[in-house]
Amino acid sequence: MLRPGLGSSRYARRIVDRLRHYVFVRHGQNWVLLFRFGVVGGSGVLVNLVALILAAKLGPDEQTVFWDLPLTDFNVRWYHVYSTIAFVIANLWNFQLNRRWTFKSAAHSGWFREYFPFLAVGLLGQLIGLGILTALMHPGSPVALSPVVFDDSSGFRTRLYWAQLITVTVVTPISFVLNKLWTFSSVRGRPRMAAVGSTEPETTRDTPAGTV
Repeated sequence: MLRPGLGSSRYARRIVDRLRHYVFVRHGQNWVLLFRFGVVGGSGVLVNLVALILAAKLGPDEQTVFWDLPLTDFNVRWYHVYSTIAFVIANLWNFQLNRRWTFKSAAHSGWFREYFPFLAVGLLGQLIGLGILTALMHPGSPVALSPVVFDDSSGFRTRLYWAQLITVTVVTPISFVLNKLWTFSSVRGRPRMAAVGSTEPETTRDTPAGTV
């Protein structure tokens, strides 16, 4: 005769085993992709910040107005420009590494054909990021970084650098999901092309990377 609670304990154990299998076995490849994407993203953050710092040091003060938006009280400031320059450079860096290593899709699609969806995802992330960056930099924003702590007295206390780092950290997970579902997944199931110069595809196909 089973002791009270033994049946429920076994049932709970089976549920845990099924959940573990679902998360770590069935979708294990997605965790590998997320790790690789994170490594590439980490290197991209460094590239982004280096580009931002160089642009900010070579250009006008980041709070200077770059362009007044017509018929509005809003304007684009130089820190928006610096952030966008850094985005373009880091976007190219991340794309090449993700194409070659993370999703390994270089053999399945042409460079430009795959880059435009990646760029579109990046531009969407950049638009979201510019909103976050503005909220962190604008003195009237409720989430603005403290000018007392980040008083621009040194590189480690420069408000723009920290605002950009926070922005990239928030936007990166969004970019991963969109790129996984759209940019790279669409070519994972396509056959590899045969030797250069041949138009006949091989008969074998790569196994899809999995689904989110």
